[in-house]
Formats: sequence, C-alpha cells, structure tokens
Amino acid sequence: MSISDPVYGHNGWYRMGFFLSRTLAEVMFSYRAIHAERIPAEGGCLLAMNHQSFLDPPFAGIACRRPVHFLARRSLLKWPLLGPIFPKINVVPVDRGGADMSALKTVIRIVKEGGCTVIFPEGTRTKDGSLQSAQAGLGLVIAKTLVPVVPMRIFGSYEAFPRDAKLPRRRPITVVVGEPMIFTEADIEGGGREVFQRLSDRVMERIAAIQLEE
Repeated sequence: MSISDPVYGHNGWYRMGFFLSRTLAEVMFSYRAIHAERIPAEGGCLLAMNHQSFLDPPFAGIACRRPVHFLARRSLLKWPLLGPIFPKINVVPVDRGGADMSALKTVIRIVKEGGCTVIFPEGTRTKDGSLQSAQAGLGLVIAKTLVPVVPMRIFGSYEAFPRDAKLPRRRPITVVVGEPMIFTEADIEGGGREVFQRLSDRVMERIAAIQLEE
C-alpha cells in the first residue's frame, strides 16, 4: 500500500490512539492546537517541534488531521502492553546516542512517498524547559527531500510532565503551528554536515520565534 493512499496510517489502532489521545489532552490538559490549518493536507512534509516531555509526540500528532509518523527510542518498543502497539500507530524506532541512519532513511522514504513525520530537532527532551540546540539529522532529511517543514512549538508540556516526574499533572498545553518553510536546491548547495546543521538551525530559529498567542 502506498503512503499516499488515504487509508495508510488510518488503521483501527491509529484511529483509536488518535481519539483517545485527543480526549485525554482536552480533558486533562485543556489542549489547544492553534493554526493547525497551516499543516499541508497532503504531500510529503515534516512537522518540526521542540521537545519538552513524553506527551509531545501524541500532542503533535493530534494537531494534524492526516496520519503522521513518529520517531521514538527503540527501547520504548519493549514496554509491556504498549510496546507492541507502537509500530501499529506509525512509530519509527530510533537507537539512542546520536542520529540513527536507518530511522532517518525511513523518514526520508516516508516523506518522499507523500507521508508526514513529526521530528524533534533537539533530539531529546529538555532538562529545564528551555529550548536546546538542534541536531543535524533534521537538516539531512531536508536536504534529501526538500519537502515543506512546518515549525511547531509546544507550550506547557514541560510543566505538565518534566523529565524527573513519574506521573503527569494537570497543566494547560498548547501547540502553535508556524508557517511552512520551503527549501530549495540553493539551500543545500555543497551538502555535508555543515549544511545539514545550518538547515536544522534555521528551523530551530523559526520554532523559537513562535509565541503563545493570548
């Protein structure tokens, strides 16, 4: 089945995960997604968001009405009960410690076939709530695909579920979607890690510029 097929990713597991996540987000976290209409309805694209907590992947996904794919630590697939379900809801496993080329190649394939993937330029959750430096992996995917990149910023996720917390707490969480970024061949001229890092940094700057609207 092609990723461009509208049924792709809308299996029963994905639909159930979407609506459960949406319900939990709205009831427990007063969740809002602002300017979600900026996410392209079709075609390959990347959703690039800051990373504050374990809540971020599903809360990025429910801002999008189309099926999306997620990168997650391979160790999460070993979790009891949830682990075997993750691949059924479009989770792409990633090895810890730097960029996992296998996972990045999978992301490249997905977006080239018209799919949508959530990616966290920082690579890991923030320790103190502040934005971190971007890693070069996002820039590599941009250079290999030139698909639109939608900058997104999540607010309140760190307060709701910081790294040292065992359970989340009730705090309002909002995702604000920025205008899509379009890259051209001129942006990737020369190639190499320096170019990849520069592309990632540009996206991170756009994420940092997004403010929470009253």
